[in-house]
Amino acid sequence: MTVIIVTGASGGIGFHTALELAQQGHQVVIAARGRERGEAAAARIGAEWRHLDLGDLTSVRRFAQDFRQRYGRLDVLINNAGVMAVPRRELTTDGFERQFGVNHLGHFALTGLLLPALEASDDGRVVTVTSGLHRRGRIDFDDLMGERRYRQFGAYCQSKLANVLFGLELGRRTGLTSVLAHPGVAHTDLARTGSRARDLVIALVRRSAQSAAAGAQPILRAVKGKTGEAYGPDGPGERRGKPTRIEVSPAGRDETVARRLWAISEELTGVRYGTLTTAQ
Repeated sequence: MTVIIVTGASGGIGFHTALELAQQGHQVVIAARGRERGEAAAARIGAEWRHLDLGDLTSVRRFAQDFRQRYGRLDVLINNAGVMAVPRRELTTDGFERQFGVNHLGHFALTGLLLPALEASDDGRVVTVTSGLHRRGRIDFDDLMGERRYRQFGAYCQSKLANVLFGLELGRRTGLTSVLAHPGVAHTDLARTGSRARDLVIALVRRSAQSAAAGAQPILRAVKGKTGEAYGPDGPGERRGKPTRIEVSPAGRDETVARRLWAISEELTGVRYGTLTTAQ
């Protein structure tokens, strides 16, 4: 039986991804913060919930260690969880800007800590969920954490570009199958920012949005993809539609930036893929 982890699967796109995979007969682990929602989601689909807070590297390490002890092998890791457009600059437990810390660094650390379990699989796969907004992103190495200037959507786009750079570099550095996916625009709680003006803009965009179940389809297609591929909706602006192969931005394919980001991510998280050691 294939063992699959889906982060952030207590609701929204992640839940519908986990639901379909469970219905296909796979053994699914829902990795999410909230116990009540997580256990309820797991009970609905016959999965297991395990606590994971991607904004806390201690939680990430604890989750990975517990999973490796329980299962030993991981066939598919779906890095789906994320936060979007946090209105005011917030920090994770480890002092990282929240969007960069959760969306990129948390998943970078999680994947590295689960690498032995993925390598124990006959076909270890990682699907990293990004956004079409990665095309508006720029990795600001001089201000990664938004200390000088914080812009909520700028920070989000940066984190989604980091997802692309990470997913492609992971495929180059390891023997894993590493695939990208973005769901388009879907009805979820992801973009509930707390800013009335921003929420109004998002609400207007969502009038043409698809369901969370439809948003899960590119992710499910990516599970069967090949290293370096990316999937998203085939409709106008990649906002909705059936899953299809898409192209990421030139910035997402910049190997020089990817290598620099990788080195910085190892330093910040203490997770070093080459030696599989972690800073305590």
